[in-house]
Amino acid sequence: MWSGGLKRWFDFTFSFLAIILLTPLWLPVSIVLLLTGEHDIFYFQKRIGYKNRPFYIWKHATMLRKSEQLPGGLHTLRNDPRVLPFGKFLRKTKINELPQLVNILKGDMSFVGPRPLVEKTFLPYPPVVQERIYNVRPGLTGIGSVIFRDEERLLSECGVKPEDFYASAIAPYKGALELWYQENLSFATDMKIIFLTAWVIFFPKSTLAFRWFKNLPPRPPFLDSN
Repeated sequence: MWSGGLKRWFDFTFSFLAIILLTPLWLPVSIVLLLTGEHDIFYFQKRIGYKNRPFYIWKHATMLRKSEQLPGGLHTLRNDPRVLPFGKFLRKTKINELPQLVNILKGDMSFVGPRPLVEKTFLPYPPVVQERIYNVRPGLTGIGSVIFRDEERLLSECGVKPEDFYASAIAPYKGALELWYQENLSFATDMKIIFLTAWVIFFPKSTLAFRWFKNLPPRPPFLDSN
């Protein structure tokens, strides 16, 4: 079954290979981070993981230290002043997420699954989602990440407090997407989501996911109006 040992074997094998292959990229990125900003290479944050157990996620440092305590809190907006100059490039290209290959190798995460959240952004999920969303390992990417590739823009242009818009609009739909993923879990689904993750970096407004996965929860109007 893809959700069990075979998926874990895939995650372990390809995260190990990816770490080796990406070392030439990580070295210059690490040097630039060490010499700029606040000189931090990595950022570790407590997240909710498999079976709702906490773990520490790895990321490249892209924001000011203790940015969660500054205006904006846990939600990052477009042109957020807390994001460091080199961090903008790392976030746009998703290179800042690549250290999570270590989390995948360790078994904290999978290549594909619901994104692991901090408690404050996990609690707006409906109770049924909170109970089920992490019955699979959280992912480096997922269907929610694909559909909400431009979440920073949505939060910046929503016209209300970002945390209110996240709780009332984004969290319910993203939760429905992740439950859809569990019901449609397969090797083919994972491969399509991995492709779509790269695709939406270049085409953030693409609706290809809805054409490929015709049984996704209906697209909400706010995705079309923003």
